[in-house]
Amino acid sequence: MKIKFGSVEETIITREEFPLNKALKILNNEIIAVLGYGVQGPGQSLNLKDNGFSVIVGQRKNSMSWNKALEDGWIEGKNLFTLEEASNRGTILMYLLSDAGQISFWPTLKKYLTKGKSLYFSHGFGLTFNEKTKIFPPKNIDIFLVAPKGSGTSLRRFFKQKKGINSSYAIYQDYSGNSLKKALSIGIGIGSGYLFKTNFKNEVYSDLVGERGTLMGAIQGIFSAQYQILREKGHSPSESFNETVEELTQSLMPLVSEKGMDWMFSNCSTTAQRGALDWCNKFKEATLPVFKELYHEVLSGNEAKKIIKSNSRDDYRLQLKKELKNLRESELWKVGNIIRSLRPENKKKK
Repeated sequence: MKIKFGSVEETIITREEFPLNKALKILNNEIIAVLGYGVQGPGQSLNLKDNGFSVIVGQRKNSMSWNKALEDGWIEGKNLFTLEEASNRGTILMYLLSDAGQISFWPTLKKYLTKGKSLYFSHGFGLTFNEKTKIFPPKNIDIFLVAPKGSGTSLRRFFKQKKGINSSYAIYQDYSGNSLKKALSIGIGIGSGYLFKTNFKNEVYSDLVGERGTLMGAIQGIFSAQYQILREKGHSPSESFNETVEELTQSLMPLVSEKGMDWMFSNCSTTAQRGALDWCNKFKEATLPVFKELYHEVLSGNEAKKIIKSNSRDDYRLQLKKELKNLRESELWKVGNIIRSLRPENKKKK
């Protein structure tokens, strides 16, 4: 359907106009090979399987992800294979390895991309920055994308709750003339709430900015700054964390999600309303230059260059482990771990 957002019109696909039975019929003769069982692989593959699609998983044998796939019920030799075997068997190859993993496996994968097959992505990185990734697909296959706007863990959790995470979709190459139907079918199959149209470049630009911005990077920076100021001014760890993180995640963001920021403001005290309205533009003015710099770095390819260089290092996983350990062991998140354990629902689990 066409939806107008002011003067901008967008194409939105809902479950009502593109039901699951339609998706199953379109992909009835396809074997969907999910390559990679790391971040997005588990959620997408399990949701597709539970929805009745023909799905197999490809993963490096005897890796941590291989063992996780076994724990999740995939059976070696039946629907769990090596990356090479799954690539050979599948007709739609869902390329869900990490960006670095995609670069590494590409010379092998392209051997299996024979005429008439389909190549699926959940991120536009590999093709948008193909001068750096060296991912140049053949012309006689379909190439499309469905990108859930959330983690694979959330995708699976929402699916079990009979909800859905919204996803973007895009067509890169339509060899068969049926790429759109295939993309939408998989989008519905993985449990998307609705699907909105994009292209590969816009998907990766918005995704990289979002991850570094309000979704992860900026919010962690703001959390750290506010917590530090409160602690320096003599506030207790509990008070500082509750006023910085707990109230936001447990009380206010659910209100924003339910009916919007203005509604959340209207359901807070008049003191909070006045202060928030007075200070929000100051924060916008302070951060807008940072976001402009961030978007430029993404658009120029500098961020992609950094990502590829960093993630391709042999010691990347070890370095990541150290960085996450430092984050976890900061006072802010040590306090957070304790406070989460005090929530009534978590106390009942003990």
